[in-house]
Amino acid sequence: MNLKPVNILAFIGSLFFANLAVAADNDLIVFDWGGYEDPGFFGAYVEKYGDSPTYSFFSDEEEAFQKVRAGFRADLGHPCSQSVVKWRNADIIVPIDTSRLKNWGKVDPGFAGMEGFQVDGVQWALPIDWGATALTYNADEVTEAEASSLYAFADPKFKGRVSLIDNVDDAYALGFLAVGVMDWTKATDDDFKKASDFLRKVHKNVRQYHADGAEGSALMKSGEILLEWTWNEVAFTLGWEEDAPKVVFNRGTKEGSSTWVCGYTMMKDAPGSEEKAYDFLDAWLEDASAAYMLTEWGYGHTNKEVMATVGKENGWEPLESYTEGSLFQKPSAPELRERMIKEFELIKSGF
Repeated sequence: MNLKPVNILAFIGSLFFANLAVAADNDLIVFDWGGYEDPGFFGAYVEKYGDSPTYSFFSDEEEAFQKVRAGFRADLGHPCSQSVVKWRNADIIVPIDTSRLKNWGKVDPGFAGMEGFQVDGVQWALPIDWGATALTYNADEVTEAEASSLYAFADPKFKGRVSLIDNVDDAYALGFLAVGVMDWTKATDDDFKKASDFLRKVHKNVRQYHADGAEGSALMKSGEILLEWTWNEVAFTLGWEEDAPKVVFNRGTKEGSSTWVCGYTMMKDAPGSEEKAYDFLDAWLEDASAAYMLTEWGYGHTNKEVMATVGKENGWEPLESYTEGSLFQKPSAPELRERMIKEFELIKSGF
């Protein structure tokens, strides 16, 4: 099977994220990760309005946060578990009225009530997609033994053959896991220093940081990259490619993997149609949308009924089981996250 056209577009788009926007329905502007403009995710919205929303893309949540703080206006945003609290505290999002979502009852309560997503009964983010970040490797050239530890990323034999997802939360999940920290809310200053030191060692081997799964897939398919710290999507979509190497998503390394949940937020001072924003969110919760995410992209969905059927058929476990033995990217202290952001930029710059 050929790579889905949307993923190719996402890869090309990732090269120009700073200025790229996909114009369609101007009454709804969605600020999102590249690739999520795939109409398969919100088919009911397209069926009702005859068009997709207008999209503007970001490659990192901190980039998105700073752009909004600088005055960029959108109707919906797509942060993950680490950022929702920061966005709420910065007063750039508003609560979601779940009574306006006919599909709200489909959302697994365990996701709906997650820390940061729901506060004192108020829903600040609609949980949608979830998955993992793990060691992903070219099994045609890397042995199972070599890929059994996260320390492979720092092994000199892989110099210039490594790529990490360009995301501060994922990067520090890697760093903390490597030094034995499974809960970053309990990390000490010494843990942070050790995690940063490990990431500096890894940086020496990095050929390129990739913006999203589509770019990660392209790099792995090219043969340039043998090891990636990346999301489910890369190995999943490359599994369809006849001319791609065998790529394995290894969540079972000695040090573990990381897990996360992302969702949509209603942005403050939104310029477009509130009605369309709610219709868009409802479309994302449809059974067909959830099944599409599972079977075409390889990510989990918060629709509990679809996860219990299609998800189970595709090897997905409940969130509690899925996150066992992983570093779950739950909200950390704001001070720690700001340190992570600043330090990761220094590391990528070679300092």
